[in-house]
Amino acid sequence: MTIAQNKLDVSLAALATMSSAQLRAQWVSVTGQVVPKVSPAMLRLALGWEIQAKMFGGHSRATFGKLTQLAAASTRTSPAVPGMRLVREWNGVVHIVTVGEDRVIRWNDRDWNSLSEVARAITGTRWSGPAFFGLKQKVKAA
Repeated sequence: MTIAQNKLDVSLAALATMSSAQLRAQWVSVTGQVVPKVSPAMLRLALGWEIQAKMFGGHSRATFGKLTQLAAASTRTSPAVPGMRLVREWNGVVHIVTVGEDRVIRWNDRDWNSLSEVARAITGTRWSGPAFFGLKQKVKAA
């Protein structure tokens, strides 16, 4: 067991015996944010996650973006998956982009890092690549 893992185990085990006041103080210490209005049991779970995220890095940017989008419930983005072929007409020209099995985006016989780079090359302005190619769509109100 590493020192970091041992420290994590001790921190998580301590949560089980903390009083509500101690949990609230620990929340402020760990997150620097106002304590949410939740039960002590839920606060223990949230603190456990926060402590682990702080130690190991938390969510990836993609996961954080997806969670933020789900919370807002206003748009939905489909991922660009290998083998996908995206077609977009812009100013009378049809552009075809493919996502290779190696996840590399190809357009005009060139490899690109993202759909946004391709959208910018096509339009000359900043665009969200998923929005430009129709992968990001507004969610209709229920």
